[in-house]
Amino acid sequence: MTEAIEYDVVVVGAGPVGENVADRARAGGLSAAIVESELVGGECSYWACMPSKALLRPVIARADARRVPGLRQAVEGPLDTAAVLANRDGFTSHWKDDGQVGWIESIGVALHRGHGRLSGPRRVTVTADDGTVTTLTARHAVAVCTGTRAALPDLPGIADVKPWTSREATSSDHAPGRLVVVGGGVVATEMATAWQALGSQVTLLVRGDSLLNRMEPFAGELVADALREAGADVRTGTSVKAVERQGSTVTVTLGDGSTLEADEILFATGRAPRTDDIGLETVGLKPGSWLTVDDTLRVEGHDWLYAVGDANHRALLTHQGKYQARIAGDVIAARAAGVPLLETDRWGAHAATADTSAVPQVVFTDPEAASAGLTLAEAEEAGHRVRAVDYDMANVAGASLYADGYTGRARMIVDLDREVLLGVTFVGPGVGELIHSATIAIAGEVPIDRLWHAVPSYPTVSEVWLRLLETYRG
Repeated sequence: MTEAIEYDVVVVGAGPVGENVADRARAGGLSAAIVESELVGGECSYWACMPSKALLRPVIARADARRVPGLRQAVEGPLDTAAVLANRDGFTSHWKDDGQVGWIESIGVALHRGHGRLSGPRRVTVTADDGTVTTLTARHAVAVCTGTRAALPDLPGIADVKPWTSREATSSDHAPGRLVVVGGGVVATEMATAWQALGSQVTLLVRGDSLLNRMEPFAGELVADALREAGADVRTGTSVKAVERQGSTVTVTLGDGSTLEADEILFATGRAPRTDDIGLETVGLKPGSWLTVDDTLRVEGHDWLYAVGDANHRALLTHQGKYQARIAGDVIAARAAGVPLLETDRWGAHAATADTSAVPQVVFTDPEAASAGLTLAEAEEAGHRVRAVDYDMANVAGASLYADGYTGRARMIVDLDREVLLGVTFVGPGVGELIHSATIAIAGEVPIDRLWHAVPSYPTVSEVWLRLLETYRG
């Protein structure tokens, strides 16, 4: 049986990005439907942001406590792994989406469960688990918000090994005795940090010569040092040639021919767009591809199709996807109402400018690594005339109070022609809470002379701002 329903906007994917597109479209007076084949709330809620940070929070809290004289003795001993996992389960609502569904209903958005595929311009066909087919027609726009999935390498034996991806790493009900992590990015370093602290013996295999290679080099260096100090075996310049599982043991063959054994192996080797089976071919687009969009998030060559969040490959971060979603929802509503968009206004309400100039990110390792904007290498490659200003955060009074023997580093990238910041990186305990100030400075293009008058409170870790500016001014 086939049913046909018409809405102003149809959103494919009910993660935080899709939810925000639908919410903003509804706020703009449009009717909206959202299609989801898995749990409403998406990857972030159940297999990424929330469960990973729930696993990491006690790890970081204990590490911080151990750096405070008079407190470290009170937190000796192992973490209560069962309690940590139970808390994680609570933050994922035990992988039930009732609360998210209730929220969608409360904002007046229709939910269609099933696999959604484009079947022509402004048309989405939804096939439910029971075989029921519903055709949704969009008067104004269809938004693809399907996110990404883990990309596994093409290795002999990998299918039979049943490796962990980010989903298994964040939802496991036990700490494996021996865990091999392949990769050197955010997922790899965060999960290595979490499971090492929760009782696994972690071996981290990195093909390149450093960790976190999309951040300033010192970020990866400090995180690698801390992982080794915590007991993890961190090997750079190491490739995986093959994997094999016999019973409960995984044998990993390395590029040099040597082998190692583990109970589980996690591949954190990149992401791929979940656009391979959503009907892109019916509208002249390549299945499985990243979707190229303009700053209003509209897919090039299609005046009705939007790609928001990870699917457009602009910035694979939940908060950036939600930022895009707010813009896309407002854009769709404005175009539907015939309101002229201020497309020439780089920082206007209808342009996703921050995705190219002020992207913030926090890596919740110990120490934390946080950045916003460009690295030195990126700024130079873009042709800017810049100066990198570095400061040892151990010399900040607030940092020394925060943790005995505080180890960290800060860098800001100054555009010498405009005297504004292009990028900032902090590495050290607690620096995640500093990065929004950097994001404001970069997105707001606040002149250095004006930043001089933004006085940090004493004695806080944020006093590093004053020290960076003093170093710059000389």
